[in-house]
Amino acid sequence: MLYFSKIRIILVLLTTIFFIFIASSNFFDNDKYIISKKINLGLDLQGGSYLLLEIDNKPVQIQKLQNTINTIRNFLKKKNIIFSDLRIQNEEIKFSVSKKDIDVVESFFLDKESEINPYYNQYKSHQFDLLINNNEFVLTLSKYGIIEIKVSSQDQAIEIVRRRVDEVGTNEPNILKRGNDRILVELPGLDDPMRIKSLLGKTANLTFRFITQNENETFGVEVLKFEDGTEEAMVSKRIILSGENLLDAQPQMNNQTNETVVSFSLDRLGAKRFGKATSTGIGKQLAIVLDGKIVSAPVIRETIASGNGQISGNFTFQSATDLALLLRSGALPAPLNIIEERTVGPDLGQDSINAGVIALLIGFLLVILFMFFKYKIFGFISNITLLVNLFFLVGILTLFEATLTLPGIAGIILTVGMAVDANVLIFERIKEECKNEKNNIIAFDSGYIKSRTAILDANITTLIAATILFFMGSGPIKGFSITLAVGILTTLFSVYFIARMLTAIYVLKNKDKKDLI
Repeated sequence: MLYFSKIRIILVLLTTIFFIFIASSNFFDNDKYIISKKINLGLDLQGGSYLLLEIDNKPVQIQKLQNTINTIRNFLKKKNIIFSDLRIQNEEIKFSVSKKDIDVVESFFLDKESEINPYYNQYKSHQFDLLINNNEFVLTLSKYGIIEIKVSSQDQAIEIVRRRVDEVGTNEPNILKRGNDRILVELPGLDDPMRIKSLLGKTANLTFRFITQNENETFGVEVLKFEDGTEEAMVSKRIILSGENLLDAQPQMNNQTNETVVSFSLDRLGAKRFGKATSTGIGKQLAIVLDGKIVSAPVIRETIASGNGQISGNFTFQSATDLALLLRSGALPAPLNIIEERTVGPDLGQDSINAGVIALLIGFLLVILFMFFKYKIFGFISNITLLVNLFFLVGILTLFEATLTLPGIAGIILTVGMAVDANVLIFERIKEECKNEKNNIIAFDSGYIKSRTAILDANITTLIAATILFFMGSGPIKGFSITLAVGILTTLFSVYFIARMLTAIYVLKNKDKKDLI
């Protein structure tokens, strides 16, 4: 029925006022307004940085082969099998055994319970391909094994990139997979792209190792340069601690030396190892190595059993903050290379906003004129509903602090057209009912009821399409689908509550008037 109870009218009015109030927060300073929520602008509207990163999986594949070599070596030693030339050559593991041991070694590779099984079975994935040539074994990563490494590296890298970006404080970053070895990063409103490039370009592989003068060190040695490039030192390959043992890292000022340092805390295992290493290594230099370069090499003066320490290295507060951020977020599984970079200036974004607003205003004005010319007073009611509908839409997007993109503005403009469609269907149906029914109240009520199915069918199918776009699409497509889906829901509410209530008020006051529509 057209009748609206007082409670229903009050609820509709309160809902409308609430969303108008929420939507208005976008036009005021957050610090001075009651509500701090706002719609975030996307990269194409606000400006910012677009980075396409490629994961260099070669080091991960080499590491996988090195780990596999250790497993093979341990097995051969355990079985007292004499072997020769166990090496990695051209991304293949090669070694030779005597002919009498070929069957034993082959059975190790083909055993379902073996740590290395080159053939697919219910226990292991098909990670390796095995070739036996006389008494030489050749083990290579299979296509499946390479894909598995790439997917795993990509998943880990995305998580770590997300941690680093979130710590910088960028609003609504867009971090997406591209293929199986690329990551797309969109950072709206970023005012320091060089800093984020520096953060994402570092693997942040942290190790603690002793500086040594003994070239015949059991674990081997390597010469590494200090980060400033002025000196170099011989460092043992034995890793005392790694970044995996780190719990937290924060920039601080050292009160004694008045310099900026990075303080860190270790987990239980790390604290135990660190305590043991510092107790046996008093007087030695402990190299703190980040991505193959020595950050600092302090001399151990006493045992450090608390699991807390400091990294010094002539840091500025900004560089110390960035180093702490890198250490907290964890090491990337593989290096990232920036293969494409674009910067969208805020001026270009503002041009897009202006163009979208102008398009919305022109479309809105034309719709208002058409509806008023076609349906007179009911066209005026429809136009009021349309305006309220926009406030509903903006209010909901504001509540969820959604990101608005240029396609999102297109979705809002499309909502305006769809809202008019619903009103046109209703008014045309009412015209048909008025021809057969003399009672205006019954005619208008029948028009709303009988047009409901067509309107719901049309909007529900569009809502399904918008939902599919949201889950299957990415970036701008998602922005379009969100505004479209929210617009459909607000349209249905405004048509069957706002417009119907205003129509009911007018019809009830003019129920005896002829040619009401």
